[in-house]
Amino acid sequence: MLQALVEFFGTLSKEWALECMKDLLMVNLRGNLQIIVQVAKEYCEQMGVDSCIKIFEQFRSYEGLYFFLGSYLSSSEDPDIHFKYIEAAAKTGQIKEVERVTRESNFYDPEKTKNFLMEAKLPDARPLINVCDRFGFVPDLTHYLYTSNMLRYIEGYVQKVNPGNAPLVVGQLLDDECPEDFIKGLILSVRSLLPVEPLVEECEKRNRLRLLTQFLEHLVSEGSQDVHVHNALGKIIIDSNNNPEHFLTTNPYYDSRVVGKYCEKRDPTLAVVAYRRGQCDDELINVTNKNSLFKLQARYVVERMDADLWEKVLNPDNEYRRQLIDQVVSTALPESKSPEQVSAAVKAFMTADLPHELIELLEKIVLQNSAFSGNFNLQNLLILTAIKADPSRVMDYINRLDNFDGPAVGEMAVEAQLYEEAFAIFKKFNLNVQAVNVLLDNIRSIDRAVEFAFRVEEDAVWSQVAKAQLREGLISDAIESFIRADDASQFLDVIRAAEDANVYHDLVRYLLMVRQKAKEPKVDSELIYAYAKIDRLSDIEEFILMPNVANLQNVGDRLYDEALYEAAKIIFAFISNWAKLAITLVKLKQFQGAVDAARKANSSKTWKEVCFACVDAEEFRLAQICGLNIIIQVDDLEEVSEYYQNRGCFNELISLMESGLGLERAHMGIFTELGVLYARYRPEKLMEHIKLFSTRLNIPKLIRACDEQQHWKELTYLYIQYDEFDNAATTIMNHSPEAWDHMQFKDVVVKVANVELYYKAVHFYLQEHPDLINDVLNVLALRVDHARVVDIMRKAGHLRLVKPYMVAVQSNNVSAVNEALNEIYVEEEDYDRLRESIDLHDNFDQIGLAQKIEKHELLEMRRVAAYIYKKAGRWKQSIALSKKDNLYKDAMETASQSGDRELAEELLVYFIEQGKKECFASCLFVCYDLIRADIALELAWMNNMIDFAFPYLLQFIREYTGKVDELVKDKIEAQNEVKAKEKEEKDVIAQQNMYAQLLPLALPAPPMPGMGGPGVGGGFAPPPPMGGLGMPPMPPFGMPPMGSSY
Repeated sequence: MLQALVEFFGTLSKEWALECMKDLLMVNLRGNLQIIVQVAKEYCEQMGVDSCIKIFEQFRSYEGLYFFLGSYLSSSEDPDIHFKYIEAAAKTGQIKEVERVTRESNFYDPEKTKNFLMEAKLPDARPLINVCDRFGFVPDLTHYLYTSNMLRYIEGYVQKVNPGNAPLVVGQLLDDECPEDFIKGLILSVRSLLPVEPLVEECEKRNRLRLLTQFLEHLVSEGSQDVHVHNALGKIIIDSNNNPEHFLTTNPYYDSRVVGKYCEKRDPTLAVVAYRRGQCDDELINVTNKNSLFKLQARYVVERMDADLWEKVLNPDNEYRRQLIDQVVSTALPESKSPEQVSAAVKAFMTADLPHELIELLEKIVLQNSAFSGNFNLQNLLILTAIKADPSRVMDYINRLDNFDGPAVGEMAVEAQLYEEAFAIFKKFNLNVQAVNVLLDNIRSIDRAVEFAFRVEEDAVWSQVAKAQLREGLISDAIESFIRADDASQFLDVIRAAEDANVYHDLVRYLLMVRQKAKEPKVDSELIYAYAKIDRLSDIEEFILMPNVANLQNVGDRLYDEALYEAAKIIFAFISNWAKLAITLVKLKQFQGAVDAARKANSSKTWKEVCFACVDAEEFRLAQICGLNIIIQVDDLEEVSEYYQNRGCFNELISLMESGLGLERAHMGIFTELGVLYARYRPEKLMEHIKLFSTRLNIPKLIRACDEQQHWKELTYLYIQYDEFDNAATTIMNHSPEAWDHMQFKDVVVKVANVELYYKAVHFYLQEHPDLINDVLNVLALRVDHARVVDIMRKAGHLRLVKPYMVAVQSNNVSAVNEALNEIYVEEEDYDRLRESIDLHDNFDQIGLAQKIEKHELLEMRRVAAYIYKKAGRWKQSIALSKKDNLYKDAMETASQSGDRELAEELLVYFIEQGKKECFASCLFVCYDLIRADIALELAWMNNMIDFAFPYLLQFIREYTGKVDELVKDKIEAQNEVKAKEKEEKDVIAQQNMYAQLLPLALPAPPMPGMGGPGVGGGFAPPPPMGGLGMPPMPPFGMPPMGSSY
């Protein structure tokens, strides 16, 4: 009943269904609620979810709204629907469902839901906790729970749900003036899970940090090193003034910046302690400037020894710089016992460009018998400061002080361009090399340097003098000084300078000295080169026979590069470098010797160099010997060929390549290159070469050559050999006078891949060889689009030219081919072939052809037109055309095939009107199945043609008499079947009654299969088949099947 009512609602319109739902709720809200919920679930899409919700809200049926939205909630993302479901569940007491939805749903409005749950004051606060925790309403949640006295929920939230939000909870509880004992207990219950930084921040904002003392001490006792824990503890100690200095100096974990900032307004000296501990330079400078604590600032800056910090405090823009300097000079530095601190301060003063204050300070420290008078670093600093600030005092300091770094201070004096002071320092410390360097490099007096060298007589000094003379270009003097110094270390510079000055005689003398001290390949090599430059070839031969470490290969290359070929020949022959010897002999025009050397070298590069030289010298016999050794290398073949061709030696190059064909290592490149040469210079040999060596050619390369030289026949042959049939066909058609051969083209065109070439071939043969076009088309018959071929020929006006081709392909029943052939047959008046074409191939514009020939002067053509109309089902037009040409037999056959009674009877009337009595009689038999007997008799009687209609009447009467006899016979047989069936049914009933009498009387008769209940079926189903008792299956009760009534 319920389901039927629900289905009934599905037949109503939206408005009627909503009205019915309202009526049912109005009559019995509680009793009909289930039906309404079921209807809303089933048809909510048709009626609209909002409409269904409005109905439930109108009757304030939150229970119905709960059950309806519960089925729709999982598929909806509408925030309003999710909220209404939460509201309905809360008002119906489904707290667990409210908790689930608030925890799992992502689509409800959190603000709206929070406000509702607070107003609803549910006994279970978990749904509100879910909403506030997920969407950041923790302070509101805490305030609500505290004011509602739900403290256990606060504890549960902090301990189990989200300890990370405990700081927000504590902050709100403090705002709500919650007892401190509860807050402390709450904090201690979470302990290590509680984030310290936000908790401290919340308490500090409310000036309630002391509340956390027990909690923080607990964490410290557990070994916590969290910086936020110690920051907070330090703030508490500072506020309580519980020996804060001890904490600030001994605690290693707090953040100096945070705690120092906290101390600034409470006690600036504590802030300085904190900043000093963390080396927070900027913060310490700011707090001491602000509170005029310059003595503390000076001590800190001196102790820090940081250049950047000094730069900042001594910056001219610092308004407190003067006060700081006074404290540094009067207090900080005198108190300091560290030379490093003093040094850092002095450097800072120097960097800040405070020379007068710095010199006064240093003189006080160093020269006035202080603890630092003999200090090495301070003496250095004093002299350096004087060098920078007051150079006039430097020489006095040099004479008065002894414990300073002479080399370093001397270098600084040089950098300050105090060259005489620097020379005095180096002399005082017996640094003769540095002293002579000052004379040479700075004072630039080689004469004083030579005088000083004679005075000290040190090899190192002479070396420096020699180097300076070498730099000034006094090569001979420099070599003499190097020999005095017995210094072979600068032989590279000496060699370079001597070569630039072309003083090889002095260089030989120097190198012989160097060779006694060192075994250097460079020395021996340069000695050989020097011998060659002064043409002492016999000394070269004698030297290389002696033990030496010269790099003979490099020497030989250098001699060769500078055209000293005779000397190079000696070197290369000695080291058996046949390749270089060969090219050297080439330079000396000794070609036969060069070929012999190249044969020993057996190097491709050497062969090429000798070969090219022989070509340039027109020594072609020797060049060919070299060339045969080159062209067997694939990579070098092209280079040789280009070299010959660039110099016009075509015949010699062809001779070389022909000789190369017989080589054992002959490769494809030789055969291909010879083919290219034939294509360029001897085209008469090209085809023979291609046919002989087609398998050994690089066909693509030769194709390019033939294309460039326009050898079209050979190009076609190469394309065919390379299976480039498209290019072969294109070449034949583009260059037919030379390349075309009919049989070859037929073989090629069937193998092309580009179908457009088929049609290009058709155009080609149409223009140049129309007598062979059918032969080509027969070859392409299976590949071309016949319609396109016909279109091409039609546009060219030579459609009859391809008639044999079209006859051959007409079996494909292509419309264009059929129409073209039909057109030709019409023009030729070949009606037999036309009719045959129409019968066998029907894919053409039949009506168009019929209209074209229906007025043809030839009768048979007009008859074909009538035949086409008949095939196309245009019976009237066919009959009219046949009647016009007195083709009455065709007209009668057409009317008979049409199956149209009206057409047949109109044709009878036409014969009567024309007085064609014989045609009238014939038409009655031809159209026998279409013409009605009464019409035929009426027309015959009215037009006095009963005699001509009589044979038709006899046939008609005989036919219908036979039909009546058949009907009577069928009726009698049907009656007999009915009687037999009734008798059989009676026998079946008798058998059933007999079977029922055999059953026990105490048992009720079992229900028959298919039997309906009273008032439902209206009858009984037949019993099951009684096959087991030898009785046939019984048909159901009822009337026997009726036979035909006629």
